[in-house]
Order: sequence, then C-alpha cells, then structure tokens
Amino acid sequence: MAFDIDMIKEVYSNMSDRVSKARKLVGKPLTLSEKILYSHLWEGTASKAFVRGKDYVDFAPDRIACQDATAQMALLQFMQAGKPKVAVPTTVHCDHLIQAKNGATADLKSANNTSAEVFNFLESVSNKYGIGFWKPGAGIIHQVVLENYAFPGGMMIGTDSHTVNAGGLGMVAIGVGGADAVDVMAGMAWELKFPKLIGVKLTGTISGWTAPKDVILKVAEILTVKGGTGAIVEYFGSGALSLSCTGKGTICNMGAEIGATTSTFGYDDSMERYLRATDRADIADAANEVRAHLTADAEVYENPEQYFDEVIEINLSELTPLLNGPFTPDLSTKVGADMTEKATKNDWPLTVEWGLIGSCTNSSYEDLSRASSIAQQAIDKGLKMKSELGINPGSEQVRYTADRDGILGIFEKLDAKIFTNACGPCIGQWARYSDPKNAPKNSIVHSFNRNFAKRADGNPNTHAFVASPEITAAIAIAGRLDFNPMTDKLINENGEEVMFDEPTGWELPPKGFAVEDAGYLAPDKDGSGVSVKVATDSERLQLLEPFTPIKDESLMGVKLLIKAFGKCTTDHISMAGPWLRFRGHLDNISNNCLIGAVNAFGQKTNFVKNQLTGEFGGVPDTARAYKAAGVRSIVVGDHNYGEGSSREHAAMEPRHLGVAAVLVKSFARIHETNLKKQGMLGLTFAKESDYDLIQEDDTFNFIDIAEFAPDKQLTIEVVHADGSKDVIKVDHTYNQPQIDWYREGSALNVIKKENAA
Repeated sequence: MAFDIDMIKEVYSNMSDRVSKARKLVGKPLTLSEKILYSHLWEGTASKAFVRGKDYVDFAPDRIACQDATAQMALLQFMQAGKPKVAVPTTVHCDHLIQAKNGATADLKSANNTSAEVFNFLESVSNKYGIGFWKPGAGIIHQVVLENYAFPGGMMIGTDSHTVNAGGLGMVAIGVGGADAVDVMAGMAWELKFPKLIGVKLTGTISGWTAPKDVILKVAEILTVKGGTGAIVEYFGSGALSLSCTGKGTICNMGAEIGATTSTFGYDDSMERYLRATDRADIADAANEVRAHLTADAEVYENPEQYFDEVIEINLSELTPLLNGPFTPDLSTKVGADMTEKATKNDWPLTVEWGLIGSCTNSSYEDLSRASSIAQQAIDKGLKMKSELGINPGSEQVRYTADRDGILGIFEKLDAKIFTNACGPCIGQWARYSDPKNAPKNSIVHSFNRNFAKRADGNPNTHAFVASPEITAAIAIAGRLDFNPMTDKLINENGEEVMFDEPTGWELPPKGFAVEDAGYLAPDKDGSGVSVKVATDSERLQLLEPFTPIKDESLMGVKLLIKAFGKCTTDHISMAGPWLRFRGHLDNISNNCLIGAVNAFGQKTNFVKNQLTGEFGGVPDTARAYKAAGVRSIVVGDHNYGEGSSREHAAMEPRHLGVAAVLVKSFARIHETNLKKQGMLGLTFAKESDYDLIQEDDTFNFIDIAEFAPDKQLTIEVVHADGSKDVIKVDHTYNQPQIDWYREGSALNVIKKENAA
C-alpha cells in the first residue's frame, strides 16, 4: 500500500483536463516534462503558455523530502514560519551523519551516540509538524524515496541536489535549498524559471559490461558540468524502454552533475514492475488509467527536434564502459588502453587502493546483484582482491533482501566492508585517514556521482573515478585503473591466467523484497503537545535569528573578501565531511565559509588579505573582522559558481558573516536561488572579462542599488588601491518578488510578514 495514495489519485484525476488545456495554449504536442509542469501550476489549470528559460512560474509540488544534514536548517527556518503543520507530505531521512569506518553495526552505533542531539531534534520536530521520519540506518534518502514515495507524473522537491533520482520513476523531482522547501511546507507556491528542455534519444540496448551508469557518464561528457543548466533532460526512445526502473534512477541521479534542473523518463513497463515489486500496486493501477499523460505525446518522440531545445542521440548498442574523472564528473575515458594512455600522460596513479559501491546513484538490488556476480567470479576463479572494497546498500529493504539472497555474503568472502545504509564516503563521511590533508597521492574507483577534490576522503591527492558498480568491482579486484575486464587477463593464486565473464544480475529480487524494520516513524496526528528543545549551549544546533535587510547605504565601501579562482563548488564554499556535525548551528559552521576556495591572488586556500589591517588570514576570520567593523564584503567568482550540492549553508554562511553580494561569471541554478532566498545579491558580470579587472585591495560602490529592478543592470564602481577606478555593469535575474526578498532581508521574512498580516 502506497503512502499518500489519495494525494496521488487527486493528481491523476486533474491531469487530463490540465494537460488538455496546456496543449491548446502551447499550440503543439507536449513533452512529458511539460505535461508534469503544466499539471502542477499553483493556479491549477494553465491560463497562458510559458516561455522556456525566461518566465518565472509558481508551482505546487506534491511532496518534499529532506536529508538530515539540510533538514536541520530547513526545519529551524520552518519553526519561524508560525505554522502548526506542514502543508504537503514531507519526510526527513537520516543518512548523512553516519561516518563509514569500521562497518555497519559499529558505525551506526557511533553515529547514534555522536549525533543523538541532532537525531532527537529531527525526530521531535518531525513528530510535531506532521513529518514522516526515517531513522538512522533506514537508508539513503533517494533510494528510500524511489522505493516508497516517487510516482509517475508527480512533482516533488527535496533539500538535496540528487532529489532528481526520482525521475527514474517518471517524476519531475528537483533539488532545492531549504528555504524553498520551507515555502512549500508553509503552504506557499514554489517558484522556478520555466526550464528549457533537452531530449536524449536512446536507441539500441545495453549489454555485456555496459550499464545504465555509462549512459549518464556519456551524457556528462557531451554536455559537461554546466551543459544542462536551466533545463530538464527527458530521455526517450527504444533504448529507454529497455532500461530498468532503478537504472533510469541512476541516469537521472547524475543529471545533477551536468547542472540539469532535473531529468526524467516516461512511464513504462519497467516502472510498473518496480511499483508492484515495492508493494505499490495501487499506484501502478492508478497510473495505468492515465498512462497516455505519463509520457510525451507521440509526435514529440517521432520528431524531437521540433519540440526540444536540444536533442542528443546515443546508441546503447555502441556504448562502452566509461570511467569519469578525476576531480570532475565530465572527464570521460573508455576503460582499458585509453585510460592507460591518459593516466600515463597526466600522471594519474594506476594502482587503485579502494573500490566503493553504493551511494544514492548505484545502491539498488540490481546494482548489488550485478556487482556481486563479478565478486563471485573472483572467488570461483581463485582471484585475490588487489584493492579494498566497500559497500553501502541503499536502504534497509535492499540490505535485508540482498543479505537474505546471499549477495552481501559474497562480498564479505572477499573481505569487503559492508557499511551502513547511508551516504558514507560519497559525501565525505569516510574515516579513511587520520590526517587527510597530508595523505598520499592515490586513485580510487567508485559508483558514486561526484568526484571533486577531497570529496570522498578529505585528501586533495585522491584521484577519484566514477564508474558503474560492475566496473568498480572488476577494477577493485584487479587493482589497476586501466584494467579492461572485456579483454585483460588476471593471474590467480594458482598462477593461472583467467578472465571475467560478463556480469549478470536481477532487475528485481526473484523472491521479492523483504524487510523486518524499514526504519520509518509516522508522526502523531496532533503534534501540538510535542516539545522541541534546543540547548542554548549546544555546539550542534542553534535557533535562528532573522536576517536584517542590507541597507543601500551599506553598499558603499564594500571590501573584496575573496576572488575565487576556477572551480568553486558548494563543497569549496561549505565543506561537508567533519563539518556536517555543525549543519544545524549557523555560527559554528560559518567557520568553514569558503575555506576550500582558491584565492586568485596567491593561489592559496583560506588565505586572504584583510584590507582594514593589511594582514592575511583565513576567509571566515577576515569576514568576521569586516562584519565587526560594520563593513560589508563581496565575493567574486568564476563560471558555474556554486555547482554541486543543494546545501543552502553555502549561501547562509556568507550572509551570516556580512557578505552582501556574490559577483561571478555564471551561477549554478540552486545556489543562485539560495542566495536570493537569504536576501543577498547574486550578480553576474555583463562582460566576463571584467573579472580580470578585480584586484586584491579593491573596494566596491553599488552606485545605483536604490534603483534595483527586474531586467535592469546594476552599476558598480570598483576602486583600486592606487585610487584608479573601473565602472562595470552587472546582470541579475531577480524578479519583483525576489527583489522583495532582498528588501525584507530574506524570503522567510516575507513569509513571516504575510502570515502575521
């Protein structure tokens, strides 16, 4: 029986009329993405056609999912909104605060001890406000959502960038900052610029060593980390129909790494099979009644160039296994000889120290079964592990079922570590080194989604490569980055040459899924008597004070805090790993603000000039010094600034430390929205080369900020140390409601003001 089945049936009951009206307004057949978007308008039935990539639109998502690291700040904000209960179905999933070290049992016990205060807070606040709570160890948020909450044709938002994983079950699922989630929890509309549409036509079928993961690794190579920005990627074609539901989820999951708003597939037989296998036959039956509305109109897929803004075609029969990395998820290399050449040329370590299988990207039963078929071959053929191997099952249901069916036992025979059903190494929650900053140069291979420097283990010298679970298992057994399991032989313990056969596995467990305790706690129907306590001396949690508006007069004499050089992700702005423990305490976590960003002056991290003293120090300390002196500061950045995680801390920390504006060549979508929500200025250079004009001792004067208005450039006077000046124009994408957020100090302040009216 599905969660929230009445809500799902209501979505389907409205779909026919809403899609029909939208088709008339648009004047042509609709993509699946458009059908879902137009059937989830805040106004209900559409009254106009929207311009892709231009119009801001108010939507009404069906549900919200939050993970424990971001839920803390989101719920601390929601507590200020003055609402007795969340307005739409919402869940919290405890998966980020569990460090991988000794194995599942010990690691979960340790997390429950060290993060008890946070888990208790999340459980109590969920219980009070009508939010479903998934306990530590229940699983990774996106796998749990796919198994329990995702449904074809639905719209959801989540406080994690990989919320997009639910596109594997035909949703439009979008990662957002906590402030966006708070809007929807409070019964407000959720605003999004109407996305552009990229169509990916898949032909042929995958076979042998090629996996669904290779599809998105190829798409990342084609589109790069910013090629999907502002767009929904919709997959279709005979090749799409041949993929499993969880395989589709893998592809959608890593759409976050190309900057896509989300990715999705049309409803098909594989989705129906998955729904029925996960005890949601009621959703499958309901979806079948509106099946025509849960995929694009036939004309769209027959002539995609007429309906999508960009079309890519990939023949799955010709696709070969890929390794993407290091340090970026869009640098793609074919396994084998191509990797030998590229690694040798770039001095990438060819010896692989770890293979890691799991994360929200590849932790399904199918993933584990196919990887275990390679592990079983290693046992049968007398091969010894040359690397260490770690496994993170995606959920307790997957873990329990895989254990019952002997899959985990196969890995354990190779001395693999079975970690908790949690994110673990994928988000830096991995106690691999005691001193990661001074750890040696090495290579690892994993089935995760991100591989930025220091992402997995905190070691800047770790070269991480993204691959499918099957390839990860094979390379971990071989111990070489350039091993090609399709052609290369290995020497077993008897001195014999052996080769791997192709991987095999099951789309769904032959005996069905099973679980004893899934880890779910339903909230009280009436939570008014539930108390939520936050200790005043807590290092982990801190009640929030509203941000005050940035006054126009304070934007004269603004000091440069840092000019970030090159890639500056949310990991650079607000690191994860050991800092996760402070996600609910804004002041404490602000001590990691921009410490990973490379300063363009001197090419060092966390080393910037304090213009008030002439001394050099850390970024947070310098920002605090400016704030204490009543001086606003500005951050300057490069392209795709803020790519990666949806974490709003990357916006809240600079705001808390007195940063008024972030001026860059281009933004990643979620981060730009987060800056707006927190009442800051997110600006882009009208002329990208003006980035080169910025000098270390610069002061910025926002000379026409009083005239801040939609579709109107702002003018900044940049004063250099020698007294010379450059006047530059900057662009922004603020509409009037977003300018109101800025003028009121934050979007949350606007909500509170409206609730009080």
